[in-house]
Amino acid sequence: AGYCKNINVIINSNNSVSVEDDGRGIPVDLHKGEKKSAAEVIMTQLHAGGKFDHDSYKVSGGLHGVGVSVVNALSEKLELTIDRDGNKYFIEFKNGESIKPLKLVGKSKNKGTKIKFLPSKKIFSSTKFNFNIVQKRMRELAFLNKGIKISIDDLTLKKVKNVEFKYEGGILEFVEFLD
Repeated sequence: AGYCKNINVIINSNNSVSVEDDGRGIPVDLHKGEKKSAAEVIMTQLHAGGKFDHDSYKVSGGLHGVGVSVVNALSEKLELTIDRDGNKYFIEFKNGESIKPLKLVGKSKNKGTKIKFLPSKKIFSSTKFNFNIVQKRMRELAFLNKGIKISIDDLTLKKVKNVEFKYEGGILEFVEFLD
């Protein structure tokens, strides 16, 4: 929606994944109906994501609020850090459930969201990420979101692997890439 310019994806040495952006940050206000933070609702309920900002649906390339709550539910551990409105917030989840409510942990000059998750070994037979598959998907997302830089780092290797994608032409550049 024009707020995020950079997305960083890191495959960590313990096979957790961190995804960080410089967008507005997930909303932190109290959700009236649920009596908990909007961030916690977004992270734990299907289809919750887009309901907080209807304008985002116009440009969302995701699963309409399903994606992050499913990642959380399938994660042994997930940490969410939000930089929004001059503050830094944190909440941690275990097997999809919050351990404690969202907490204000300090001030911040930054804006954006960072999610670090460790896939559940109880659910998945393999929890190792394939860099080539992640790279292919991030390239596709960079084509679909022109002007956004997406970087990927793989820290599971002896030599760190890093790739960046940024396409000003969007779909046009995708067609050229395919050709």
